[in-house]
Amino acid sequence: MSDLTYFDNAATSFPKPPQVGQAMAKFLAEDSANPGRAGHRMAVAAERMLDDSRLKLTRLFDAPDPHRMVFALNGTDALNIAIKGVITSHVNSNGHKPHVITTVLEHNSVSRPLVALEQAGAIELTRIDCDDQGLIDPDDIRKAVKPNTLLVALTHASNVLGTIQDAAAIGRITRELGVLFLLDAAQTAGCVPVSVKAMNIDLLAFPGHKSLLGPTGTGGLYVGQGVDKITPWREGGTGGDSSTPTQPTLYPYLLEGGTPNTVGIAGLSAGVDFVLTHGIDHALQHEQAMVAQILERFGGDDRFTFYGSRDPRKHVGTLSLNIEGYDAPDLGAILDDSFGIAVRPGLHCAPYIHKRIGTFPDGAVRISPGVFNTDEQLAHLCDALEQVAG
Repeated sequence: MSDLTYFDNAATSFPKPPQVGQAMAKFLAEDSANPGRAGHRMAVAAERMLDDSRLKLTRLFDAPDPHRMVFALNGTDALNIAIKGVITSHVNSNGHKPHVITTVLEHNSVSRPLVALEQAGAIELTRIDCDDQGLIDPDDIRKAVKPNTLLVALTHASNVLGTIQDAAAIGRITRELGVLFLLDAAQTAGCVPVSVKAMNIDLLAFPGHKSLLGPTGTGGLYVGQGVDKITPWREGGTGGDSSTPTQPTLYPYLLEGGTPNTVGIAGLSAGVDFVLTHGIDHALQHEQAMVAQILERFGGDDRFTFYGSRDPRKHVGTLSLNIEGYDAPDLGAILDDSFGIAVRPGLHCAPYIHKRIGTFPDGAVRISPGVFNTDEQLAHLCDALEQVAG
């Protein structure tokens, strides 16, 4: 166990439930053959574990078809599969430049692929602004749609401000207008209810290592029935069909070229079990209560600047701040070196929202409690902030 007081769960959750490491060790010791590549019992057991994990995830996200749950290397990989796969298919089949809508809130996992495609002349790109609380007005999405709009790519909750977007309202608009909806659930999968059906999500990308409590190197992409064309991001062996000269069209193998991270997925499956057993609402309420206590103690203090909504009910467990007299990197280093507290200073791989809130280029200090943080750890954090602020 680390001797740090860990408040960097928006980057990756820590600690993991003991069951996660246990499941990985058990799988590695007993069943870690290559799934689908042979008929022997270990390969069959590995394939069964993957199938069971797909089923759990589709149930968690209220999605209809476990075969369309594609395992990815992480959330970034899932987003690249979705963005480049859909856009490439559309350009190749229609021969014209599609339009994509995104927002100032996005992580670079969304922004960089889209900007690269825009600079290559493959897409038109519109970036929607948020209000001062960090919320997107769904009507701004509607107004931005053009006849050639193909895709809306949106973060469900900002990894800087923590504000939760009204994904259901945006999904109703995209479904009404015949536009694909890609939701980046990096900060919400496992701590905020997500329903593919109710939110009209066409593409749901998520990491396994954050609020799903799995190991790094895991994640997934759910591809809805409304996505009729998607080009594989990587191509290779799938184990089941070796005869076709190109990637097989059957899901999930169309988008799963190569040997999957079976050991990591075994751990992810155990993390999902933990989430389902304890309840998503439990995690969200715990994290919101910690955000509320920080805001209650320092929200009216002129030495502190908080960014985004002051209403904890609109947050995941993420809160960004600065303290007068310190730049963000120095404040983060002081909390680490002098108090043994892990936070995340900087731009958080989301430069557009930092420009929007006026914290570019130094950024802010992000505090992100998780389900395992205790009241004693929160008190230590608040006392440290008080001492640093002087």
